[in-house]
Amino acid sequence: MFMTHRRSALALGLAAPFVVHGALAQEAWPTRPIRWVIPFTAGGGGDSAARPLAAKVSEILGQNVVVENRTGGNAVVAASAVLQARDGYSFLIDAANQITNPLLLRDLPFDYRASFLPVTQTARFPQVLAVKADFPAQNIAEFIAYVRANPGRVTCGTPPSAGAGHLALALLEQRAGLRLLHVPYRGGADAARDIMGGQIDSMILTSSTARAPIESGRARPLALTGVGRLPTLPNVPTLAESGFPGFDMDDWNGLFAPVGTPPTVIAKLQAAVSEACRDPSVQARMAPLGTVLVGQSTEVFAAWLENQRELVARVIREANITLG
Repeated sequence: MFMTHRRSALALGLAAPFVVHGALAQEAWPTRPIRWVIPFTAGGGGDSAARPLAAKVSEILGQNVVVENRTGGNAVVAASAVLQARDGYSFLIDAANQITNPLLLRDLPFDYRASFLPVTQTARFPQVLAVKADFPAQNIAEFIAYVRANPGRVTCGTPPSAGAGHLALALLEQRAGLRLLHVPYRGGADAARDIMGGQIDSMILTSSTARAPIESGRARPLALTGVGRLPTLPNVPTLAESGFPGFDMDDWNGLFAPVGTPPTVIAKLQAAVSEACRDPSVQARMAPLGTVLVGQSTEVFAAWLENQRELVARVIREANITLG
């Protein structure tokens, strides 16, 4: 698979490293506006997280950072646009597509691992497992016991097939020995609506999307799928602390550069994003949405990606997940 993708990428000129000229090769970078291409629709969670960061990075670097929405092709359109530019000023903000697309899509025009370099994780979107108001389980232990006693009868909604919520559900099933009835949705708002109406028993959604049904009392949060608790849901434990150590399956966004981007550019961009993630004004805008800003080192992000690649590949294989 790797060699096939590599040959296709080189044939299209997408993955070939670009030649560094002028100011890009010097300490003066950036000398013109920077472009962040994102595969998300305007106004969505990924877009809403990218724009405040871009505005702050613009201040830090002294050049405008323009956020460009390029949807389509399960995020392949946005990635292709960045690879075709190869100018040292075009970067990709992507999500788990970096990991799942090679496992789920055929005939990709490039190889993600051979074509992109990780810069930093920009944000995490913690996911919450919640049940409808009249569901008999009051906590995660009772939920697991109930599902074990009723295999294949408890419905769980996630958006969409092969998305972060679906992966978290499959991982929980594998680690806890459960069998739920998965209900895929096109968007999180649809799942939130149905749990409020009692059409589904449970859901795994980002905390921001799950906020309305939880605050209305028509859904009860039981556990978080990420590595830490949330200030907005301080009494909701993580699955990692509820008997499943190391459980880590949140939605996320990360910044990527085309292969061939100079290390000095990547280091300068990573430092600027990290500073923006720590800025109190940016954090204040993201906190009410449940978004966790990250901005860790490139090395830490790269290591995390490798671990996620192994984990997600195993989950998809064992659960026989496909794009629905």
